Amino acid sequence: MSQLKQLKAATTLSDVARLLEVKPGMLSFVLYKKPKAALYSKFDIPKRHGGTREIWAPDKDLKLVQHRLANLLQNCVEEINSSRGHVEDGKRHGVAHGFKRKHTIMTNARVHVTRRYVFNVDLHDFFGTINFGRVRGFFLKDKNFALHEKVATVIAQIACHENKLPQGSPCSPVISNLIGHVMDIMLVRLASATGCSYSRYADDLTFSSNKSKFSSRVARQDDADKDLWLPGQGLKRLVAKAGFSFNDKKTRMQYRDSRQDVTGLVVNRKVNVPATYRYTVRAMVDHALKTGAFERIFKKLDAAGVETTFKQPGTNRQLIGMLSYIDQVDLYNRKLREDNGLEPHDTSGRTEQFRRFLYFDAFHAIGSPVIVCEGPTDNIYLRHAIKRLAPKYPMLAAGTPPKLLLRLFKYGQRRTSEITQLTGGVGGLCHLMKHYHSDFINKIKASAPKYPVIVLVDNDAGAKDIYGAISGITKKPRPTGREQFIHVVGNMYVVPTPLGAGGAKTAIEDFFDAKTLAETLGTKTFSRAPKFDDTKHFGKAAFAREIVDKKADSIDFSGFSAILDGVVAVVADYAKRHPPVP
Repeated sequence: MSQLKQLKAATTLSDVARLLEVKPGMLSFVLYKKPKAALYSKFDIPKRHGGTREIWAPDKDLKLVQHRLANLLQNCVEEINSSRGHVEDGKRHGVAHGFKRKHTIMTNARVHVTRRYVFNVDLHDFFGTINFGRVRGFFLKDKNFALHEKVATVIAQIACHENKLPQGSPCSPVISNLIGHVMDIMLVRLASATGCSYSRYADDLTFSSNKSKFSSRVARQDDADKDLWLPGQGLKRLVAKAGFSFNDKKTRMQYRDSRQDVTGLVVNRKVNVPATYRYTVRAMVDHALKTGAFERIFKKLDAAGVETTFKQPGTNRQLIGMLSYIDQVDLYNRKLREDNGLEPHDTSGRTEQFRRFLYFDAFHAIGSPVIVCEGPTDNIYLRHAIKRLAPKYPMLAAGTPPKLLLRLFKYGQRRTSEITQLTGGVGGLCHLMKHYHSDFINKIKASAPKYPVIVLVDNDAGAKDIYGAISGITKKPRPTGREQFIHVVGNMYVVPTPLGAGGAKTAIEDFFDAKTLAETLGTKTFSRAPKFDDTKHFGKAAFAREIVDKKADSIDFSGFSAILDGVVAVVADYAKRHPPVP
């Protein structure tokens, strides 16, 4: 039975709890017994153009329930759309684009590309306008849901706080879209009748048209000020009928001969990040690479409505977020052009800028030594080895229980890996050293990092390529593999796993004791081969997860001392090259 059918068949709190995959007692406690004051914490965040936004953050138990409810309702929406034959695969979208799967600010903005007029208006207190009664009533009366009254009540109790949808709840967005859909239907009809296109992103409504005159039913010029546009009577009537009102301070008409933007994206010729934003981000990146820091510049409206420019120290996380935003829009445009058989625009310069700053953040602007392994399984090995051997290596871990005094590099998500070319394995490590060398020599002029980056490599056949890359960078003979460590460039070092008896090649797994390597999972034994018979063996991922991670307290990690000695030697060597500034 589909989730929508299960939801429609539900009649009790226990039924809802089962659908949300939580215990009925837990749901009942959260809704009826836990003190209301403990369910949310309130704080304010600054708005982009001045003022603050009130956020109500649910506690962890309620947040879990709300997340589950949001996912359940999203699944139900997709089922409803599928039953109607609606396609929402990125090529054809509904009119609401906020908080929906496969919908973004880009899909919302694309509706209004190359138009004569673009009219924007915001709804006032969008979430706050939707109260408990509206939520409960929607799930009772909407023909797609028509839920049992007890179930509708429970959903409203999960979703609402102080008789409204709180901003900060994971389920407020999807419920606001469901209730806002009634308004969307009416506004789509208005747009169609007046030669306009319409879309909504949360509380942001946009109408656009290529007609010689914009319909006064949608928007009209103020009689006293022709530069001021107001919602037309037709639009005002339908929005009021749907139970919403306008934020009069955020109403504007944009013309073709000036910059037109929708949800922050320029739409004159294509969906794009404003050039001023890209130039500002580029300047911040350049300043960070040259000085190690940058200022974030932003504008706000004061109480009198006057725009004021502010500066404050920026963080690397903020700048990575800005670079990611630009990159996502570039990716969106690239896919659109490829889908239409067109050559994508060249954005390699922006991708290189993004990669350069990711490298700077991960390997230069660091607050502790960083170890980069060939893959995530090695991180598990090292984390436990360092903690178990902490008394011998106080430079690497301290405290009870021990905490690492260094960072194990975590490989990023797919897009980050594509940009940095840090995909793990020998190839990824070669890219790391070559890119970092190029950036360190040519672009990164900030003061020397305080700590080293240590690339740990298996000293086996694959190391040949790594040693070749090192030789190309240092212009010195290729390393032999017998070195305890190799300085590459700047703060970057390579530590190969020590060779075995008679100069035998080694990999990191060779430093576990025989007992650990002989552990089994059921009848399966550990295989280090890239390909193996999974009916008889398990691989490195399962070995790391099921053996090392779960049995670390009983594993003999003494063999890893040979590797950790090399790490300590690098830290000491870099401290000599770059002594701390008093």
